[in-house]
Parts: sequence; C-alpha cells; structure tokens
Amino acid sequence: MDKRRSTYVMWTGRTIALWISEIVGFMAMAAVLPGFRVDGWESAVMSVTFIGLLNAVLWPFLSYYTLRFLVFTFGVGALILNGFMIWVASQFVPGLSISGGALILVPLGIAAINTLVSALMTIDDEASYYRAVLGRDLKRRAKNIDKNKPGFILLEIDGLAASTLKKAIKRGDMPTLKKWIEEGTHRIKEWETDLSSQTGASQAGILHGNNKDLPAFRWVEKENKNKLRVSTGLFDAPLIEKRVSNGNGLLSTNGASRSNLFSGDACNTIFTYSKISNLGQFYTRAWYFFYSNPYNFARTLVLSLWDMVMELGSRIRQRIKHIKPRLNRSFIYFPIRATANVFLREVTTYTLLGDMMTGKVDAAYATYVGYDEIAHHSGVEDYDAFYALKKIDKQFQRLENAKKTSPRPYHMVVLSDHGQSNGATFKQRYGMTLEDLVRELLPEDIKIHSDLYTNVDHFSQAVKYPITEGKDFINQKTANTVESGRKLGRSVMASFTENQFVKRTFKSLDMPHKKFYRGHEDTYVSPEEAQTVVLASGNLGLIYFNEWSERMSYEELNRAFPNLIPGLIQHQGIGFIMVHSEEHGTVVIGSKGTYYLEDDSFEGENPIASFGKNAAQHLKRTDSFKYVPDILVNSFYNPETMEVAAFEELIGSHGGMGGNQSHPFIMHPSEWKIDGEDIVGAENVYKTLKAHIQETWNKCGTGKVEGNGNED
Repeated sequence: MDKRRSTYVMWTGRTIALWISEIVGFMAMAAVLPGFRVDGWESAVMSVTFIGLLNAVLWPFLSYYTLRFLVFTFGVGALILNGFMIWVASQFVPGLSISGGALILVPLGIAAINTLVSALMTIDDEASYYRAVLGRDLKRRAKNIDKNKPGFILLEIDGLAASTLKKAIKRGDMPTLKKWIEEGTHRIKEWETDLSSQTGASQAGILHGNNKDLPAFRWVEKENKNKLRVSTGLFDAPLIEKRVSNGNGLLSTNGASRSNLFSGDACNTIFTYSKISNLGQFYTRAWYFFYSNPYNFARTLVLSLWDMVMELGSRIRQRIKHIKPRLNRSFIYFPIRATANVFLREVTTYTLLGDMMTGKVDAAYATYVGYDEIAHHSGVEDYDAFYALKKIDKQFQRLENAKKTSPRPYHMVVLSDHGQSNGATFKQRYGMTLEDLVRELLPEDIKIHSDLYTNVDHFSQAVKYPITEGKDFINQKTANTVESGRKLGRSVMASFTENQFVKRTFKSLDMPHKKFYRGHEDTYVSPEEAQTVVLASGNLGLIYFNEWSERMSYEELNRAFPNLIPGLIQHQGIGFIMVHSEEHGTVVIGSKGTYYLEDDSFEGENPIASFGKNAAQHLKRTDSFKYVPDILVNSFYNPETMEVAAFEELIGSHGGMGGNQSHPFIMHPSEWKIDGEDIVGAENVYKTLKAHIQETWNKCGTGKVEGNGNED
C-alpha cells in the first residue's frame, strides 16, 4: 500500500471513529441537557451527518466573513455560530431540537468528545478534513512571496533553563526536540542573561537589541515625579518599547509577533503587550487559522477545563507526597494557569500555522508561557512543569508538519529568555517579606509602598495596574477609578498570595502575626506619595527613597537610616546589596566582605564569588542605568542546592542572579557556527539571531525585503 493510499485509509478510519463517537455523544447529551432533544438513534445519525456537511460547506465562509466578530468576542462568537449551525440542522432533521443553554453546551460537548477520542487514538488535529481544506485555501492566498527565501519561526519557551531543557529531552518529554538533536539539524547553545533575568529586560534585548535602563520588572523613575513603571502595564509597555526601539528590531522585516511582551518592530501582532491596547493591530487575518475549525475554540475551552483538573490534582499530589517547598495557590490561579498553559498556547500555534501556510511572514517570534507559569507556582522541575513542556513540544511537532506543505521553506529556532531558580521563598524561610524587613530597620513613621507580586501571573499586571501615563490623558474621575482599581488589585493579590499564607503559618507556629507584619493594615500609600518604595523581581529587590531626587549614596543612607544597611547585610536571606559610595564608588556589600566595582578588588570574603564569573560585569552595567535603585538587594544563593529565596511568593523565580535563572538556551540550526562563542546578555542574543538570519537570506540571494508582513 503506497503512502497516499495509507494516509487516505487512516483519515477514513479516524473520520468514522469521530462520527460514531459524536452520535453516541448526541444521545448522551440529549439525556441530560435541558433544551436538547434527539428522538432515537436514527435522528442522531442524521443530525451528526447533516451538521458535519453544514460545517464542511458553510463554516469556511462563515468564519472568513465573521472573523472580526469572532476575534473581538474572544471566541464566544464561535460558540454562538456553533449553536446556530446545530439550530439550522434542527430545522431540517426530524427529531432534533435545540434551545436555550444547550446552544452553547452542545458545541462544548462535541468538542470534548472530539478531544477525548483524538487523544485516545493519538489523532493529530492537522490531519482533519478542515485542516486539509484550510491548507488549500491559505495556499491560494499565498501570493507575491519569494518562495526561495527561507522564513524563520523563533519559538520561545518562557523561563526554561538550559539544564532543565536537557533533562526534559533525556526524560522523553520533548521527543520533537530530541529528534532534531539526534538528526543533527539543531544544536543547543547556552547563553547568560543580564543581571535582570526577567522577561522585560530579556525580551527587550532579544527583540530590539536594547535593554538599557531596565533594571528589573518594575522600577521607580525619580526624575519623573517618582513614577513607578511596570513592564506589562497597559500604558508602560508601549512607552518602554518606544524607548528601546530604533525601528530595526528582530521582526522589522515582514515580521509577526505572537504572545510576546514587545513586538520586535513587527506590525503583525497578536497578544503582544506593547500593542495589546491597539485594537487595530490586535486583529490580523492570522486569526483565521484558529477559527478555521468550528470546534477549535470549544476544544480549547475543554482543554482549559482539563488543565484546571490537572492543577487540582497537582495540589493534592504535592500535599500527599509532602513536596516542599510548595505554595498555597489561590482559587483564581485555576483560570490563570489554564489561560497561560492552554489558551495562549493553542492560539499561538494556530496563528503560527497560518503564518507558515500563507508564507507571507519572513520572521515570526512567539512565546509559550505555560511552563514559566507552572514552574513559578509548582516548582521548576515538578511533574506539572515537565507535563507543560511535553504539550509545548507537541506544538513544535505541529509546526514541523506544517513545513512540509508551506509555500516556502522555514527554519525553526527554539530559545528561552531566561531560566528559573528553585527554592522556598524569603517569607517561607524567615516569616517576613522584604518590605517587613525594611520596615523593621526604618523609623516607624516612614510611609512605604511595596509591590512584591511581580510575576504572580502573566496577566494581572495589565489589568490591575494600568499606571502612570494614562492619568495624563483621562479626567480626574477616571483617574480616581484607576487608583481605586490599583488598591483593589493589590489587596486581592495580597490576600490570595501573601496574607492568607502568613496568617495560617503564624497561627500554626503560635507567633504574633503583627510583629512582623506591622503596617500592612495601614491606609494604602501610592508609589508617588510614599517616602520609601520596596519592589521585588524574583530574588532581586529594589529599594528607593523618594524624598531624595537623586540616587542616595552609601554615606547619605547611613546618616539618614543608620540601621538599614547593617540590618540588610546581616540578614541570612540576603546575599549582597549594591550601593554607591561617595568615597569608594559603587560597592557590593555582603555579611563578610565588600567588593569595590571601580577597581575590581574586595575586602574580606568576596560577596559575589558564587554568582558566576560575569557577576561584576552585570553589576557594573546595571549600576550605569538611569533608574538604578538606591539599594539593590539580591537574595542569598546556595551553589550546592542551586536555591535562591525569592522576595515574591514564587517557588521558581527569576529576576536577579543565582542559579539556573541566568542560564537559558538557544536551540539553533546546526549550520550556525556559534558553539565557540560566549553569548552574554540579551542584546548579544539579538545580534546573533539578526546576523545569522540576514546571512541566510544573503546566501539565498534574497537580501532584505521591506515590508511589515500585514495580511489583507
């Protein structure tokens, strides 16, 4: 039997299996769902067959002409259209009727059946009838492209360290990447992040070649009336991109940005924070691929619900096995995890498939955030973290399959923006937050604002904290509403991630809660009103004193707050602090020694000796930033256990120095001769990627093609 005939037989068998399972499912749903009636097996057979024909004939046209409606209703429109198709069938099929909530629940039920049967039979979604029809349709639209010019699909696995990647490949969790390595098409190259080992700084460097003046996930700008900037703020992300972009980003040539923090100067963007408030850029024809199948959105919802079940199982498993450290994760984390690990994953893959099938994109960069989200809360190498990697690897297999029928060749590059370091949090270890420690060391009347929830999730920052610039453009009433939202968001996040855990812990230890939590019941103080601001970015802490318009010196700090620096450096959870001295220049101080950055010398024990050979280089660079804090704090690091103590409530963390958070990877085409290079800093990742992409185009004689990759 030749390959074509074998494929046809397999497709036929799969179609029959799905058809039979839907018939059985129709009868089962009719028995339990109010408003849905199927009079016998004959009606069920006729209904499923007729609906299948309707979907095959009408759905491609409906989804094409209602695409804006589907996109801007965030998929709810797809459920409405699904229900409408079943209602249309009920007008022609005797014994079938549907009304009320069944118009939504039945499409979800069909999607659940398809998902379950496909999983049991290991059916690849791209083998379905709809995918074949869509593939031909998209290729017909693939006009005016250079079919000899290779495209590049750059796939970021957010937060994955090189060592964990290698372990996942060895375990068999990532068979697609393992195959690439074994076949010799790709090699793994480790690189080293900047001091700020978090997504804001890393993606600015990778996508724009510039992450200067980004000291952490969020920071204070004293020169700008003590405004607090956050990388994912609705008003801040566009401003940050404007600052770092020179128009020559990684995706400036016919590029597409998918689920990233910054755009890389691509005009074709989906779920890109810096562009997400621009609805005109949110909509592109690439969405067509996601909505090509009538049940894709419903299937994604079903998978999201299953992911919530996985999260519940994870909590039970960790408690039964007494896994430590672990977090008491809130109820709100269920949908947060599902959104990151399933919804964004599916949308990202489907839109990339559309990019490849049309062939109009020269370079696409997409971030898969599911592993990072789960590793934060469950642990860097927890069962669920590896499970997330397995599902991400499945997406790469789908993209690899699409290469076979795309109208132009595409090269795959897989990379990460940073790793994560594991360990019990600062508060779990010592019963207090960094803010609490600072409060204990400052006068009682000091007004403090703190934000210690940097990476609680990938979405809350954009909605709970739309800070700063928006107030310049909205009236006072709206500004007050924004401020109220900030207070509420902070209160909610604290309740879910901090206070409840602390109260339970202190109660179990019979310790006075308020002793270490002094001031947390005080009136909320905005960052602009505060005298002191305490911020966290993983195991990196930033302390600002707003009453000083310039960066405070070591001498000024000791005069104003004599207990602060000694108290910080003697705390066992602090690895070192960095401050600027009028006499000695910038100094790095630990409990047993001081490092002088200006002349690379130290007294006593070198406080940065265990943080890597480039630690001083990273600190010097951060010290030169405009928005460097008055006191920069890095937690302790245990090189034997590879553990740090995050100042946020995160088991897996990134943001400072210490451990695997600083060691991500690039899995690159083997013809790229970069194994002998040391790639230090995200800006050098940009240079490496940009140079090799351009070199490939030059070799093909295509050169640089102007355009932005927008699809009509």
